[in-house]
Amino acid sequence: MSSLPIAFSAPLALIALAVLPVLWLILRVTPPRPKRIDFPPLKIMRDLIPQRETPAHTPWWLLALRMAVAALAILAVAGPVWNPVRDAAALRGPLLLLVDNGFGAATDWLERQAIAESRIMAAGREGRPVAVVGLAEAPAEIALAEPQGALERLRALSLQPHAPDRSAHLQRLEAFWRAQPQAETVWVADGLGIGGGDADFLARLKQEAGAGRLSIHAGPADQRALTTPENLAGALTVKVLRPTVNAAASGQVRALDLKGLPLGDAPFVFGGNELETTARLTLPIEVRNAVSRLEITGERSAGAVALLDDRAKRRRVGIVSGATADTAQPLLSPTYYVSRALSPFAEIREPRAGSTDPVGELLAQNLSVLILADIGALDGDTAAKVSAFVERGGVLLRFAGARLAASSDELTPVRLRRGGRTLGGGLSWETPRKLAPFTRESPFFGSSLAEDVRVTRQILAEPEPDLARKTWAALEDGTPVVTGERRGDGVLAMVHVTADTTWSNLPLSGLFVEMLRKVVAMSGTSATEGQGGEVRVETLSPTRVLDGQGAFRSPPATAQPVARNFTGRATLAHPPGIYGPTDGAMAVNTLAPADTLAALDLAALGAPILPIDQPVARDIRPQLLVLALLLLVADTLATLWLGGRMNLARFRRAAPAALLLAFALAALPIPDAAQAQQPPAPPAPPAEQRPPVPHDLVTAASATRLAYVVTGDRGVDDMSKAGMAGLNIVLGARTALEPGEAAGVDIARDELALYPILYWPVVAGRPIPSAETLRKVEAYMKGGGLVIFDTRDAMSTRPGGGTTPEGDQLRRMLQTLDIPELEPIPRDHVLTKTFYILDGFVGRYDSGTTWVEVLPPASEDGRRPARAGDNVSPIVITSNDLAAAWAVGRRGEALVPMSGSDPRQREMALRAGVNLVMYALTGNYKADQVHVPALLERLGQ
Repeated sequence: MSSLPIAFSAPLALIALAVLPVLWLILRVTPPRPKRIDFPPLKIMRDLIPQRETPAHTPWWLLALRMAVAALAILAVAGPVWNPVRDAAALRGPLLLLVDNGFGAATDWLERQAIAESRIMAAGREGRPVAVVGLAEAPAEIALAEPQGALERLRALSLQPHAPDRSAHLQRLEAFWRAQPQAETVWVADGLGIGGGDADFLARLKQEAGAGRLSIHAGPADQRALTTPENLAGALTVKVLRPTVNAAASGQVRALDLKGLPLGDAPFVFGGNELETTARLTLPIEVRNAVSRLEITGERSAGAVALLDDRAKRRRVGIVSGATADTAQPLLSPTYYVSRALSPFAEIREPRAGSTDPVGELLAQNLSVLILADIGALDGDTAAKVSAFVERGGVLLRFAGARLAASSDELTPVRLRRGGRTLGGGLSWETPRKLAPFTRESPFFGSSLAEDVRVTRQILAEPEPDLARKTWAALEDGTPVVTGERRGDGVLAMVHVTADTTWSNLPLSGLFVEMLRKVVAMSGTSATEGQGGEVRVETLSPTRVLDGQGAFRSPPATAQPVARNFTGRATLAHPPGIYGPTDGAMAVNTLAPADTLAALDLAALGAPILPIDQPVARDIRPQLLVLALLLLVADTLATLWLGGRMNLARFRRAAPAALLLAFALAALPIPDAAQAQQPPAPPAPPAEQRPPVPHDLVTAASATRLAYVVTGDRGVDDMSKAGMAGLNIVLGARTALEPGEAAGVDIARDELALYPILYWPVVAGRPIPSAETLRKVEAYMKGGGLVIFDTRDAMSTRPGGGTTPEGDQLRRMLQTLDIPELEPIPRDHVLTKTFYILDGFVGRYDSGTTWVEVLPPASEDGRRPARAGDNVSPIVITSNDLAAAWAVGRRGEALVPMSGSDPRQREMALRAGVNLVMYALTGNYKADQVHVPALLERLGQ
């Protein structure tokens, strides 16, 4: 076999090269060049001397040029191929081309396509039919086609985002091999095996290799992939896989949100011969819950992407215990084991000590799951709140205990029998009982059963027709231990033993953690129950799926809906991507949590293994013909020159005229036929004439100015003006702000966007602003303005005495406004430290309450997280009459005495005003100081 990088599909045509010497002899002779002489008649007569002329020889370089043209033509007819495919055996049967077009081929997909094309073109030159099979496609009948049709079939193959199911094609391949026993098989392999399902496929290919009919193109197995993302207590983790130790040993995982914005990076390193490692993204829980996509930086493959959905978010779980303070101690408290079991994957919330409404307090914190440990009968108001929570999609999990055994309510999935069943008592067993295996209908199905779990006491369920359907876990004798049902959009579940070790040792087992994990994961799901014990699970249609290189695209026609409880790896019918609506989406990933990457042992097949990056076979006939044509043109020019037909002087004389003509033609306009038939465009309309900006608006915008609402009550308006003037004096003296004169505004007519703060004293009995005016105020607040509503009625308010006229007036104004939820200003609110550190916000009165927009709940360490951006509370409500405390006369004297006994009350009121102005102007930047300890710790300082 020749080692030259060229071959010929018609080698017999090369015999024509033997004719080249004959052609050389023929082309050696050429007529002599004409001689140019003068034409005087006498000289003609004198020079007419008979001479014998002999032919001149063709110049050697012209002869070589013509020989090269002839040789190139002969080579082109012979069908030359550069870098021909060289196999161990020369087969003449049909070609069967198997292509791995799964995610494992993403890194060098173009090279794989080029190799496959070269094999098809080589078969075409040999006149062999070709069949192309994409192993990541759905199995179909294998049909031979002409090489051109096979090329079109190959180019139609797209890179799929899932692993190829090679064994699924085995039946069709067997039928093809039986029909075409002499067929040559070429496999363009990605070298990856997932799940060990390729054994039969490889065994059959080994038979083809033994017969010398198989060759393989494969590159190095250096792909990396992600699987099993978990949102743990301290970090978001994801498992990184590689098939061999030759793959890259380090890299970086990037987290992105739904919009594709990066949220964080984490490095990973494989140690020694490890094929698995973990990347940890240490981010705040709010940021971790916003992560929707993890990807390996620089790895363009669907396998290098892990998508996250609501199941990966850390749910907020509230736990309420019925235990008294003396037993609510670690290892004794019913909530201890539940908290420890849930803490790795959930955010735990417990009510404040001494709270009179612990359930209501937790439900106000936007819980996903509420756990009641030995809570007896609930009062009507609390029961209604919990029932509404479940109906809206929440999960209620109840644990049994002495209190629940003595009472009952409607918030249990089954009717309970009073008392209980204890070891050694009536309705009891002599020895502790073990758990029975979970049924297929149970949400715990698939969990490993703990053989050492024993139950000594339980609350029994009353017999009912659908008790078996509601039973999620039972003892060996069939009595329920865990029951549950769907109620509305939520789940109601109950564990018939205590949450501590009093009635069983279940809380000490790993099964307890797994059961709680699956119950918490039910929040946000919407499976519905059918009849006869069957469960009809909701299906979700794909909305966005990944392509083979890990980018989002629209779902293809082959994509089908998946069940809400789908946990497998992606397939052609269920490509990786996002399924379902935005508020309840589910992610399907390329790899299942238990999958691993393994390199296929291709050498064991006994077939020649060719590289993917080898030079591609190319037909060079077009290049040879073009080169021959160019040489032929050169020969023509040389012949004209030797024959005296190319006069350079004549060319120089004609060149200026030719250039002038070319420039003239280029300068001519080229008419557009389409435009010639259209009427001329009408003249452009004049620019919009906008009215000039009023002078008062220019003046108002030239400086930072505070504003107050003119109410129409002269006394109140004068006090507001004096109060804002006094606050301006303090701001100018103590801060870098130099405010302009305070402005009184008519909220119905004046522009509000020019003022960062709007002080609004509420006056009872005044007309309620129109709906249009209230929408204007609403837009002002949403646009970044701060409105301070001051009812000035702190001295008139009595506990339990109802609202004041000013309070009623404010309530009627706010009932149509879209304002955020409010809360009394917390002691750690950023308003208390924007300039001065304050304990409260006093004015003329010190007994009123100041209300602001509710902050996100405190984290587990008790700190409230900083709000995103520079958002400030758009509304502040107080009753302490701030303007009266700020008000000063012309000489700077205070106009109104304070009502409190604190001699520094006016000073504290002015400081409160300074904090309000700084808050409105600078946002919540000082809230970021809560991160200083963590930053210093990370920096090692």
